[in-house]
Amino acid sequence: MRYAIYFSPAPDDPLTATASEWLGRDAFSGQMLDPPASLSLPVAQWQDLVAEPQRYGFHATLKAPFALREGRTEADLVDAFDRFVAATETLAIPRIVVGQLGPFFALVPGDLHPPLQAFAASVVEAFEPFRAPLSEADVARRRPERLTLAERQNLDRWGYPYVMDEFRFHMTLTRPVDGTLAPHVHAELRQRFAPYANAPLAIDGLALFVERSRGEPFTIHRWRPLGMPQDNRKILP
Repeated sequence: MRYAIYFSPAPDDPLTATASEWLGRDAFSGQMLDPPASLSLPVAQWQDLVAEPQRYGFHATLKAPFALREGRTEADLVDAFDRFVAATETLAIPRIVVGQLGPFFALVPGDLHPPLQAFAASVVEAFEPFRAPLSEADVARRRPERLTLAERQNLDRWGYPYVMDEFRFHMTLTRPVDGTLAPHVHAELRQRFAPYANAPLAIDGLALFVERSRGEPFTIHRWRPLGMPQDNRKILP
């Protein structure tokens, strides 16, 4: 079993509905959804595009998937998660856009936002005591020979290459897309996510995701709003 600390909009946020429809799965319920209406792509092509991000659910990675360290329990993690979100204030990304991070499409900030970088680093640090060391196989899957020096140091220290100065907020929408198909996919995503693009995105909650066994879909075990005392919080689920 693995856990992850991700940003996700609230379950009743319109962005959650739009993204879940695009990915074909609701990470809160685990329910698979029909292909989205009015696709400009063949259904088989859409299924190929979303197969990988569909398994992970709509999210932005903060603390990448990890197994629990020996001596730590799920109850310990849940308690730490609840205390962290209650003590952490909300923030907003000034502008979110449909863009590319490498070869895949995602919702990304229009510009680097230092408060977001600091927030992401605080999540990584806060939950590091719960992370079991990576196995040799886990390290190998990251292809360390292809990482920069900073990314490799992050992998060794934090269990994930793309944290701290290497962190780039993104909410993945596709697998890697080749150059000939990319303009068509970009146009499809711009149309679907137009209500949210070039507008602020509130970072107002965190989700504790769980993968029950390796390769299974990730689902949201717990979602909590930031900065709200524990006895007043929206309790989901």
